[in-house]
Amino acid sequence: MTETRSTSPIGILLMVFAAFSTATGQFFWKLAAGGGLFDWHLWVGFVFYGMGAVLMTVAFRFGRLSVLHPLLTIGYVIALVYGVTFLDEPISISLVIGTVLILVGVWLIGGDGH
Repeated sequence: MTETRSTSPIGILLMVFAAFSTATGQFFWKLAAGGGLFDWHLWVGFVFYGMGAVLMTVAFRFGRLSVLHPLLTIGYVIALVYGVTFLDEPISISLVIGTVLILVGVWLIGGDGH
């Protein structure tokens, strides 16, 4: 079955928020690592990750899977920013190049042609 409708900017925006939310959830899980079941970071992570899943599901109503799903890779960029900013993780030239390639790919897939 071929879907002929275009992808709405709302779908793209919701998918970007979903990527942000899931990356934030994973960041909180990292903060909770080793803290046990009652660490509040763990539960905040579940909330953010769950919100991301809901946003992703809603976003799929506004466009094509082949356009929207790759936008979740923005989460990799957000995770890199979290790691460098809050966890003092080192950044290398290969990470920068990879991040730029991800952003170019997102732009090509979710750009004006869709």
